[in-house]
Amino acid sequence: MSIRRYLAYVMPYWKQILGTILIGIIKFSIPLALPLLIKYVIDDLLPSSMPREDKLTQLFWLMLGTFLMFTVVRAPVEYIRQYFAQWVSSRILFDIRNQLYAHLQRLSMRYYNNTKTGEVISRVINDVESTKSFVETGLMNLWLDLITIVLTLLIMFSMDAELTFVAIVVFPLYSLSVKFFYKKLRQLTRERSAALARLQGYLYERVNGMALIRSFALESHESKGFAKENNQFLDKALEHTRWNARTVSVVNTVTDIAPLLVIAYAGYQVIGGSMSVGTLVAFYAYLERLYTPLRRLVNSSTVLTQAIASMDRMFEFMDESYDIEDSPNARELPVDPATGRIRGEIRFEHVSFRYREEGPLVLRDVNLTIQPGETVAIVGMSGGGKSSLISLLPRFWDVTEGRITIDGVDVRDLKQQNLRYHIGLVQQDNILFSESAKANILMGNPEADEHMVQEAARAANAHDFISELPEGYDTELGERGVKLSGGQKQRVAIARVFLRDPGILILDEATSALDLESEHMIQESLNRLTRGRTTLIVAHRLSTITHADKIIVMREGQIVEQGKHEELLEQKGVYYGLWSVQDLGIDRGGMEGI
Repeated sequence: MSIRRYLAYVMPYWKQILGTILIGIIKFSIPLALPLLIKYVIDDLLPSSMPREDKLTQLFWLMLGTFLMFTVVRAPVEYIRQYFAQWVSSRILFDIRNQLYAHLQRLSMRYYNNTKTGEVISRVINDVESTKSFVETGLMNLWLDLITIVLTLLIMFSMDAELTFVAIVVFPLYSLSVKFFYKKLRQLTRERSAALARLQGYLYERVNGMALIRSFALESHESKGFAKENNQFLDKALEHTRWNARTVSVVNTVTDIAPLLVIAYAGYQVIGGSMSVGTLVAFYAYLERLYTPLRRLVNSSTVLTQAIASMDRMFEFMDESYDIEDSPNARELPVDPATGRIRGEIRFEHVSFRYREEGPLVLRDVNLTIQPGETVAIVGMSGGGKSSLISLLPRFWDVTEGRITIDGVDVRDLKQQNLRYHIGLVQQDNILFSESAKANILMGNPEADEHMVQEAARAANAHDFISELPEGYDTELGERGVKLSGGQKQRVAIARVFLRDPGILILDEATSALDLESEHMIQESLNRLTRGRTTLIVAHRLSTITHADKIIVMREGQIVEQGKHEELLEQKGVYYGLWSVQDLGIDRGGMEGI
């Protein structure tokens, strides 16, 4: 099944593969003439009665022709064959990785929550790379070796049929070896690949958390943890190696038996005078031409087993289903031709949500209407459902019950890309890539020009510090923007939202954990950013959302209060309690505002 699916990626290059095989036939056929040359020299040229000078002249021209054949013909043919074999396999892997990357971008947040990043990377890099041997070995070298074996046998049969049967009497042992070792080796290869993926996942997490490991002085503890994971991989690798070694041992033993049988029978024939010495020498030379590709064929079964096991893992990843998919008639949001923005009316209608099918509801019958251009703050204690609520709007998850509409259209009836294009998201810990500041801002609109990028940066109060970087906008920021401070990273993230110019804005604790100066600059840029847009704010400090048109108070997945800041204080309910705690400067563990 995996092979059939893999061939779909191979078929676009069938002409190049066929050409590589034909060129390879020429390359492998040339050395087959050498044993015949040896036989001619021993049986015909050396014993002949012609003068010594004539023998030397004939030998010279024979060797010159052979030399030219190997240098002028075989050398460039070998180069062309190697180049196209690598070109085809590399192109096929290129296509597969492109499809896998597109696939992983469509996988749900549930998948990434349950799968280690290192394991995903292992599937896309290691498993795909391991399938390369299927193309080179299974689709090219395998056929060349088979053709070489057939040509060699034809020549050997033409020389001596009986001796040829002696030479191939051990062939059945090869097929039995392959049949016996194949199934077990495939399973061991899958287990080894899975263990390697777990090791990579562990390592990836620890590299990302190196600051935590050092701050808690956990180096010794983590070394033991890594050693445990590494040892599990070692066990699988050694088990795979032991089985592979048995295969090689059996194959080499079978290979060594055949020449002994040929020498014994041919020697008997030569002594009896029914076979020439040249035929014996040539036959022995052809044994190498016969059993070398045959040995490669058996070794290929090992390589192909590993490749097919990697294919299984690759397609297992490729078959991961999408929790969030566009409906067949998905459409785009209507925009105002003058501004290019949507109106931005949002409605949550009887929305309930759970993360797992059998899990508890984290949102219960939420009803909320947000008018175009309105700023709505969502507050409540930790675990109240604030982040879950805003994650449903761009369809990172789908509602369990009820529906969410934007400008009257159910978000499940919209194209995901179009929906998310009109929503700008600024989080507490925004992700920046290791590329340049310009490249990170351009993620808001990859088609923007230099002037637009700088204008967005100015609006986000980021232009000045970016200009002071060593290479300005072309300065690489390091992994996750490590070269920038927290406030600077936030401003770059805000700049790319300015560049996107969405109709709906979500601020998820965008000013939390910042110093006062950074918070002031970011708050200033956010005030500009929210102007004229529908805005949802989840923030930690209540003092930053007193200006909101509406404040929603959530507790245990439900809206328990809503209104303006002053109205909620007058009610002296949940919001009043939160405000009182923060206004008095009390820091109560587990209490989270907005």
